[in-house]
Amino acid sequence: MTIPGSFLDQAAPLLAAHPADLSLSLRFGQAAILVHTNSRALFDKLARYYADFSGDGSPPDIEVTAIECPPPVWDLPYATKEREPGKTKIKEQYVDYPDGRVVRKLLTGLVLCFGGGRNYAFGPCTDNDNQVVNFINNRFIERVIRQGALLFHAAGVAEAGRGLVMSGFSGAGKSTLALRLMARGVDFVSNDRIMIRRDGEALTMSGIPKMPRVNPGTVLFDDHLGPVMSEEDRRRFSALPQAELWDLEHKYDAMIDDCYGPGRFRLHSAMAGLVILTWKRTGEPMRAARVDLRQRRDLLPAFMKDVGLFFEENGPGQAGASATAEDYLALLGDCPVLEISGGVDFEAAAEACLEFLRQEK
Repeated sequence: MTIPGSFLDQAAPLLAAHPADLSLSLRFGQAAILVHTNSRALFDKLARYYADFSGDGSPPDIEVTAIECPPPVWDLPYATKEREPGKTKIKEQYVDYPDGRVVRKLLTGLVLCFGGGRNYAFGPCTDNDNQVVNFINNRFIERVIRQGALLFHAAGVAEAGRGLVMSGFSGAGKSTLALRLMARGVDFVSNDRIMIRRDGEALTMSGIPKMPRVNPGTVLFDDHLGPVMSEEDRRRFSALPQAELWDLEHKYDAMIDDCYGPGRFRLHSAMAGLVILTWKRTGEPMRAARVDLRQRRDLLPAFMKDVGLFFEENGPGQAGASATAEDYLALLGDCPVLEISGGVDFEAAAEACLEFLRQEK
């Protein structure tokens, strides 16, 4: 539903009342990002989070303004976004204007507005800095998609300039597998979202600067992740059965520098292969086998990703939002694909992924 007027009718009074006099320069690959805020606490959190992606003050390709203020209460005819498959909560409402979209986060009261290159976040931004990070990253995702990429529900790693994309439905363990591979020396490219485009005969993968979000079970069984959990949490979660740990909604941000050392987060790489996780929590052994996606179209939903609410439908450049299964198959072409099935075994899967990546040289 599109209503008359402009989202600026709602945003302008808050922008005037809360001047954003702090600016953080970032660089995501070839894109210069400038974030404005009125909150020193939020500025410091974002500077820490994006420490590997600091900018040089270049003219911005993307600007985002995050205003710390009480949750806006706007009398708008919001529509409720349906719950995504595998998710348990309805999290967002939205309304469209001719010049953009307003999205309200139901759980936090944060309100996000975007359109025509104007991107604003209003509300308790500091306490919900993860949602501000997602908003910033979504503006970057849209930019890359409009340059010809398709969006994948996947994590990514790279070794010696060769990237591996790891996909699977929510909860399959993409991020955990990526971190197990990092423990073996590869670099991190992305968590949960990857954009892939074809450059001539080659595929290029672009990640987003989003730290892996890991559950307590992942932390307890990976020594590298020790810094993310307090001793109190460690004692509490260590007492739970492993099956219960797997299903916990509790998440930690695993800061790559803290856990694996500096210089291990790279946003771009040539793509060498795609891994699809279809395994289950059973007592079966893990299995790894090459597959042909044109013969296994049942695997496509594991990595196809709708661009969601934060894609400006009438924005410039290529659409990308209406990509079909055929578009994904055409993009991937003869890219090698490995299916990992059977029972969950991260150590065995990490070895299989490394062998797969290195064989493709």
